Amino acid sequence: MKESGEMYLESIYVLCRSKASVRSIDVAEHMNYSKPSVSRAVGLLKQQGYITVDDDGYISLTEYGVQTAQSIFERHTVLTEMLLSLGVDEETAEEDACRMEHVISETTLLAMKQYLEEKNL
Repeated sequence: MKESGEMYLESIYVLCRSKASVRSIDVAEHMNYSKPSVSRAVGLLKQQGYITVDDDGYISLTEYGVQTAQSIFERHTVLTEMLLSLGVDEETAEEDACRMEHVISETTLLAMKQYLEEKNL
């Protein structure tokens, strides 16, 4: 999956956790993207089996989508926590984690998780 697809999937995941129902307009507002861009991405995510969209336009994550989104969200969370533990301000930590989450290796992520657990952060 490309970085942009990961960003859309993570946004849908976050919205699904906080809202009873999610539509493309919610994703567009959350990400501050245009409706046509979101519509195209939703179509691709649907085609790839990450989401379903019902007749009323409500988006649901498939089991595969949930697993993938949770992994992306975990990378973001671990990276954010690590950067905060280093003294990076919250806004910068969030922004940098968003960029880093798409390229970090599993080995490095696991080492960071272990470090944070040992430090109880």
